[in-house]
Amino acid sequence: MQIQDLLKRTDKLPNVPDVVRELIQLLNDPNAKYSDIAARVSHDQTISLKVLRIVNSAYFGLARKISSIDEATVLLGMDRLKTLVIASGFASSVTKVDGIDLPEFWTESFRVAELSQWFAKRTESVDADEAFTIGIVHNIGRLLLHLTAPDVAHDIQTRVSNRQASRFKAEQDLLGFTSQDAGKALMDMWHFPKALGFAVQQHKRPFADGDPDPLACVLNLACYLNACIRTEREIDLVREGLPMAVIEAAGLSPSIVYELDDAMAVSDGLGHLIH
Repeated sequence: MQIQDLLKRTDKLPNVPDVVRELIQLLNDPNAKYSDIAARVSHDQTISLKVLRIVNSAYFGLARKISSIDEATVLLGMDRLKTLVIASGFASSVTKVDGIDLPEFWTESFRVAELSQWFAKRTESVDADEAFTIGIVHNIGRLLLHLTAPDVAHDIQTRVSNRQASRFKAEQDLLGFTSQDAGKALMDMWHFPKALGFAVQQHKRPFADGDPDPLACVLNLACYLNACIRTEREIDLVREGLPMAVIEAAGLSPSIVYELDDAMAVSDGLGHLIH
């Protein structure tokens, strides 16, 4: 099987709104104007309504009800608005996937996004906006696989669940590529910034192809902590298992091991609100 075989099934691909793709492109534009982005978001009624519902939820705890995207932009700031639009847009991209519990899938994706952002804010090597976005889409290749080749996806999951192989090996054996490769290909097709697709492709094995990419390393660390949270690992074991080579490659200080309590308490509130 080739990755292009998956991408040709356009009727099965996630349908990410144009406004989300445009905002992701604007991550690299420091001159983007509040008014232009707010106007673009306002033109997408589905995204606008979802963003306003989230903004007015207890999660943000604002003192009064917000009734327009312009108000949301002023009160929340551009970074938070972009976060909400990207998160809600991706969560709306598919409604049902065989073999995947979507609420759980997105809740974990948003937690990884929050953790990626947490690490990025502690290094000068990675942009926090990019880190959040990459966390949301880091597992998009697995979603693509389940949408376009559900039988193969089921066989891979069976091998992993029965401990016959790691997910990486099972995907290589049955596909000839990984879901991370598929995720990068999908992001390239959507014209996402190249750096984001590369980080998705590399994050599982950041040292596999020469010098590690700091964004991929931040994502690797976020996925590690997410797994620790999911399995309720004791904090001492979390510290012991922290990959220090990845910490260094991400541009982080080794002393970050003493801040992991804060990271483990990172909220996944968006995951519950988006659905």
